[in-house]
Amino acid sequence: MLKKKHSIIYTALVAIAAFTSCAKKLDIVPQGSPTSATFWQTQDDAVKATNAMYDQFDGEEFYGRGFMWFMNASDDMVTGRVKAQADNMKNFNSSYIGGSYTEPQWKMRYIVIKRANDIIRNVPGISMDESLKKRIIGEAYFLSGLMYFQMAANYGDERAGVPIIDRQNPSNYMIPRAKNVDENYAYIESDLKMAASLLPYFDQLSTDDYGRAHKTAAWAYLSKMYLYRKDYVNAEKYADSIIQSGKHALLPDFKSVFYIANNWSKEYIWSAVSNTLWGSILPGCMLENKGWGKYNGWGYYMPTQELYNAYEAGDKRREATILKPGDKFVYFGDSMTYSSSNSTSGYQFNKYMEPFSYPGGIHLNPNGDHPTTDLNVPLIRYAEIILIKAEAELMQNKNADNELNMIRKRAWGSADENHYPKLLGATMNDLKSERRRELAGEWSDRHRDLVRWGDAQAAYAKPLHGADGKVIWEARNFNPKVHHVWAVPQSEIDNSGGLITQNAGW
Repeated sequence: MLKKKHSIIYTALVAIAAFTSCAKKLDIVPQGSPTSATFWQTQDDAVKATNAMYDQFDGEEFYGRGFMWFMNASDDMVTGRVKAQADNMKNFNSSYIGGSYTEPQWKMRYIVIKRANDIIRNVPGISMDESLKKRIIGEAYFLSGLMYFQMAANYGDERAGVPIIDRQNPSNYMIPRAKNVDENYAYIESDLKMAASLLPYFDQLSTDDYGRAHKTAAWAYLSKMYLYRKDYVNAEKYADSIIQSGKHALLPDFKSVFYIANNWSKEYIWSAVSNTLWGSILPGCMLENKGWGKYNGWGYYMPTQELYNAYEAGDKRREATILKPGDKFVYFGDSMTYSSSNSTSGYQFNKYMEPFSYPGGIHLNPNGDHPTTDLNVPLIRYAEIILIKAEAELMQNKNADNELNMIRKRAWGSADENHYPKLLGATMNDLKSERRRELAGEWSDRHRDLVRWGDAQAAYAKPLHGADGKVIWEARNFNPKVHHVWAVPQSEIDNSGGLITQNAGW
């Protein structure tokens, strides 16, 4: 078995094992956790506490089929097999509330926030290497900001945000929702700016620390947060900070972005790297149900004909992104022709298939009930930063041809400026199309894009089709005054005694 080439190998941390216990209410107060008298004394304590922030990443709900169900709402994909709760989510049916898929990921993110707050509060007082201390505190600010951002984007609007935990008074865990999402964004802004000021660049990390937070990752989420906040000046500013740093670049070949050999390439910014020897479960979730008898694929998140048809002739991203019936591919070392009797759509995402191409499944978790691979599945990558800059420019009535053509030139695999269809006077429609084609099936979240652009209602009023041209998902009723945010987990409302309220209309 090939071990993942990074060594944030998070072991069971006896000294802080109690951090995994969860209280009622927001589930952020550990029961029997170490006190300042027994912990927070040494550099080793600080490192253990830092490693513990990442241990939720391995959960299926965190960056697997839990969180991904939100993105499955888009017109790019359908539920690949019958799953009532998943189907209800895709149809914006409130009967999904209280089910097992999405409830835990709220709690899991508050566990990370709790651990980050403990570090920010306690590590400054530890006598230890100052450069390591700085990095550790920066990691805590980064993960706090990232967790709040992921939740605020899904649950928060002008009516209510998500609860902001009092960092200096952690015992006060009965906290209502923030007044509005802008309160969350202001807090996220502060955390990510602090993180960026403390963290090193990725290339300043040792290989043993690959997968930890770094400076341009903080800038990346600042840029994306500002885009969501419609602060286009700052979205462009922080995208430029990354571009002008010289630390990142587009790989020449689009499909190779999703190769294990390029886990830590110039395009890498932040990925779903888990705390085990294996990475994200998403490739296994997207693999053919039962994996043609060789591996336990789960058969979720299958591409639609609408996505397939969104690509222009000559755009090499289409074949790199989607397997259609009759396509050749390599699976467990054998050449195969793609077909499926299981997939709702008859298509499969191809982006994450490289780990399954090797004989003997050497890049796969041998536990098929947890079908992770050692591929770094991107959460945000350099191409998205270029697209964020382009969108921010267009929203300021600036020209974004340079940025969009950078993306398009690679998409056609062109080494020549005259051998791909360049855009002149690009519009927001061009930006929307490029973002869809470039980032399909990724955590960039097309559903959230459609919502923030005001396009979701019209997009979802159309049925979705499979590879044979037949309707596989009927038109849906999306109410932009209700469904622009997701329902707060019922368990959090119940545990708070009603202090945490549900989003109106759900």
